[in-house]
Amino acid sequence: MSQPRKIIIDTDPGQDDAAAIMLAFGSADELEVLGITVVAGNVPLSLTARNARILCELCGRPDVKVFAGADAPIRRPLVTAEHVHGKTGLDGPDLKEPTMALQDMHAVDFIVETIRSEPPGSVTLCTLGPLTNIALALEKAPDLAGRIAEIVMMGGGFFEGGNITPAAEFNVYVDPEAADAVFRSGIPIVMMPLDVTHKVLTHRTRVEKLRAIGTQPALALVAMLEFFERFDVEKYGSDGGPLHDPTVIAYLLRPELFSGRQCNVEVETTSPLTAGMTVVDWWQVTGRNSNARVMREIDADGFFDLLTERVARL
Repeated sequence: MSQPRKIIIDTDPGQDDAAAIMLAFGSADELEVLGITVVAGNVPLSLTARNARILCELCGRPDVKVFAGADAPIRRPLVTAEHVHGKTGLDGPDLKEPTMALQDMHAVDFIVETIRSEPPGSVTLCTLGPLTNIALALEKAPDLAGRIAEIVMMGGGFFEGGNITPAAEFNVYVDPEAADAVFRSGIPIVMMPLDVTHKVLTHRTRVEKLRAIGTQPALALVAMLEFFERFDVEKYGSDGGPLHDPTVIAYLLRPELFSGRQCNVEVETTSPLTAGMTVVDWWQVTGRNSNARVMREIDADGFFDLLTERVARL
């Protein structure tokens, strides 16, 4: 059996981040989580740091260290999403406060030191929130760009538009300058835009399969999803809400569930109207070199089968 793929999860939990972290922890034979770095995004940094540790303990993985990173975007005031995720970011279940310690090392330093200490091309960054920590790490240590295997990110949108403004998806909108730096870095990028994540909806039948697992992690996830989906059900009139962040982990485990193409992606950083927009050259009309593999389709049933199977292992 091949060695597990080494990953760092950079996140701002968030109920859908929780599902992604659970999917990774339930796939220990295939994914080795070297650490979890947190960033301000869905909720402020103090809460994302709390939530990541809650999830480690909920999944029986207090051995995975959590590192706090940037508490604000590079150049802009922080925008958060309590209107979606609730005051804590993990509203829904009754969760115990974490007992495991937050690491003293800054997340950016952890990213730099870990990638430098591992063989080149052996660490994948899984980004589930704003890209501030990654951009700061690249600024501090430009040599990282040649050492990272790839970045698999949830962020952006093209035909689907935005979810925080008409043009922008939340993760990119929070820190467009960071996203711009990452897309310009030359690191191989796989992008999970809203066009994919809005195809994986928490239909009642899918949530009931998770509930049937009956374990504490599964029931906590169900409570999170039932809280989380209320916003999108009201907004879109859909049966369930989109499960954005777990698509990143699912891609590492089952890339055949996805299809997309190599594109050029530019991030709008100057316009007040479209700040944070990901301009995806899907039809290759600009002549600009491709810098990301942009996913557009997903086998939603296969995705939920995978998520359910792996959450059952926790």
